[in-house]
Amino acid sequence: MNYNLNQLVQQKPKASTYAALKSLLQLIAHERRNLLLALATMLVNAGLNLLGPFLIGYAIDKYVVNKQYSGVLMVAGILLGMYLVSLFTSYYQTRLMGGVGQRMLFTLRNSIFNKLQVLPVAFFNANKAGDLISRVNNDTEKLNTFFSQSLTQFIGSIATMLGAGIFLLVLNTKLGLAALLPAVVIILFTRVVSPWVKKKNAANMNSVGGMSAEIQESLSNFKVIIAFNRRDYFRQRFQAANQANYTTARAAGLANNIFLPVYTMLSSLAQLIVLLYGIHLISVGEFSIGLLVSYMAYSVNFYNPLRQLASLWTSFQVALAGWDRISVMLALDSDMPVVAPQPAVASDAVVELQQVHFGYVAGKEILHNISMQLHKGKTYAFVGPTGGGKTTTASLIARLYDPVSGTVLLNGRDIRSYTAGERAQKIGFILQEPFLFTGTVKENIVYGNEAYRAYTNEQLEQVIQEAGLQNLLTLFESGLDTKVTSGSDGISLGQKQLIAFIRAVLRKPEVLILDEATANIDTVTEQLLEEILKRLPATTTRIIIAHRLNTIENADEIFFVNSGEVTRAGSFEDAVNKLLHGKRAS
Repeated sequence: MNYNLNQLVQQKPKASTYAALKSLLQLIAHERRNLLLALATMLVNAGLNLLGPFLIGYAIDKYVVNKQYSGVLMVAGILLGMYLVSLFTSYYQTRLMGGVGQRMLFTLRNSIFNKLQVLPVAFFNANKAGDLISRVNNDTEKLNTFFSQSLTQFIGSIATMLGAGIFLLVLNTKLGLAALLPAVVIILFTRVVSPWVKKKNAANMNSVGGMSAEIQESLSNFKVIIAFNRRDYFRQRFQAANQANYTTARAAGLANNIFLPVYTMLSSLAQLIVLLYGIHLISVGEFSIGLLVSYMAYSVNFYNPLRQLASLWTSFQVALAGWDRISVMLALDSDMPVVAPQPAVASDAVVELQQVHFGYVAGKEILHNISMQLHKGKTYAFVGPTGGGKTTTASLIARLYDPVSGTVLLNGRDIRSYTAGERAQKIGFILQEPFLFTGTVKENIVYGNEAYRAYTNEQLEQVIQEAGLQNLLTLFESGLDTKVTSGSDGISLGQKQLIAFIRAVLRKPEVLILDEATANIDTVTEQLLEEILKRLPATTTRIIIAHRLNTIENADEIFFVNSGEVTRAGSFEDAVNKLLHGKRAS
């Protein structure tokens, strides 16, 4: 399954403007009551603003021409009251839609993050972390801006524009048609240019995501950059990403600002038409001065919203581009579902691979027809040259991926029939560089372990003591309360591994996979970790992936993994010979 979000956005069929707006409005469909209230206040506000020019024209023809100033004061008082009500309704609708936008933002970010929790490892391999962060933060904020600010102005502008258009046609049809003629040109221009504007904004958002990914990757590996004195490499990579963002931002800026000057020019043309034609109608006695004043005001009320729509339309296109990037993620489903459990196959193996084939990319197979059995309580070692498929085999056993064909059995049952929680409880996986969360040693030890989650420090220390691991806590300055940051610079790599091992031992997994887990630590820490492993139940099956020969010397059985094939190595000496031969061949 293709999980590359940028490719999926490009492959997504283009939706009509109506369909796109409808999909956006579905995000706030649960806010129906607040939306109806906001719409009502918008219509009241638009109606009051549209009634003003008519009253002004009426006052001119009825009172000003006849010098009845009491009538002028009366109309002025009515207008003042109307504008005060308009002020209140405008504030109320802004407050309503601001709340709608923030709640939508909260819900949408939760939905995205929850979606990320159910997608497989393959998804994260296909997308950079920085780009995903940009979608969660930047793209959702664009949608929030549209809903909390632009949408109310958008609907209000359309209501004002439609009302003004109706007044223009009702007051004088011939003059109204002449006044609305430039609007036809505006509509055609907008329809033609909008897809181009959306495309430019989508390209800019992709470049922002790419730059975020580049910054995140460079900062994560900054120690390596410093160690090798390759700041120039960092600068070059960032310069390329920044240049790409600059280029797309300029193009998007040009696209976003193309509407306003065109709308302004056509608006001015419409007012000129109204003025010239209106004077002509007055000269032939078909019009009054008051009506011309009203007409000019309605012309402004029709075309000013259009000018506002120029910038609002840009916000709409930006929101659509952001929604495209978000919606493809929300539409994804994991290609690793939990299947209905079948009767367990009678077997004394805790893990069994039956004719397994696997490849990360379609058409490029990494493992070929692998069949093997791993039994309870034994220690197995996977050895072989780099890239031979050791970690891939272990990842299939832990169900980080599903085989292209073949079956992986856990306790005689298809591993796909276990829920994620059941599988994680039965299979432990310790990486070469375990990830620790910001918090304390205690929080990292009990992470994902519901049995000890609510334990106090004293209760957890008792559990650790019963497991024979109490001496390890003395290696941490504040014991279970030792602070751990996301970068974990305050503790050593050996201490990180100790936390990971303690975490795994307390879970008492049926299968424990160690992927080069002791490759980067000192001999003393390695001995401590070996002591921890001895504390595991006798029934625990250990799978060790290693290059260092001393870590596999005591394995019950050794498998040699190379070129997608898994074969029994026989004796330790045979494994050493195969490993040396495999390295030479590679």
